[in-house]
Amino acid sequence: MPEVTIPSADGGQFSAYLSAPGHARAQNPGIIAMQQIFGVNPEMRRLTDDFAAHGYVAICPDLFWRQQPGVQIVPGTDDAFAKALALSRGFDVDKAVDDLKATLSFLRSHPDCNGMVGTVGYCLGGLLAFLMAARSDAQCNVGYFGVGIEKKIGEASKVAKPLLLHIPEKDRHVPREAQAIVIESLAGRAEIHTYPGAEHAFNRVGAPSYDAAVTDLAYGRTASFLRYHLGG
Repeated sequence: MPEVTIPSADGGQFSAYLSAPGHARAQNPGIIAMQQIFGVNPEMRRLTDDFAAHGYVAICPDLFWRQQPGVQIVPGTDDAFAKALALSRGFDVDKAVDDLKATLSFLRSHPDCNGMVGTVGYCLGGLLAFLMAARSDAQCNVGYFGVGIEKKIGEASKVAKPLLLHIPEKDRHVPREAQAIVIESLAGRAEIHTYPGAEHAFNRVGAPSYDAAVTDLAYGRTASFLRYHLGG
């Protein structure tokens, strides 16, 4: 699928991986897939393709472009986590939300999209799903094992768009105390599912954290949520 270029709000531009449905339907709802700290790597491209296979015009923007364009780190390889962690420490969350809003506008204007667009994010992208629910007009937002939501929880009162969060209880990057803050602060404002025994990145096929049963359960909930709010 093609790489596309999106203009940023502050005069720059960044790339994104675009994947469109293969069927003949005139227009489809859209999904913005939001990266983990490893960039728009093969895993994120596969997830984006999976959304396209299920009838969405899917796009995964390069949110590290302000630091290092084209990051594609493969978890488990030499120094992968150290490289990703260094990028995440220098990451400007507010600028990333601006870039996601630019991606939202780009996707809504795409000829294959019907204007209904949701977001789905993982890890870093899970935090961004929360912020997009609070700061954007995306139709709906889904966050998987979001890291750092508790640090931005003051924005919980701003959540105005549908939000679904998947929280694995054994997430080594999100202590139970942080999980409790998120759950309590978003009660009545978001649909939240917790998964006892599940770890961070429970959906990463081949990783020690992979849990097929939890992955399927969370995916089914995500699919139903997206269908309800976006159609398709």
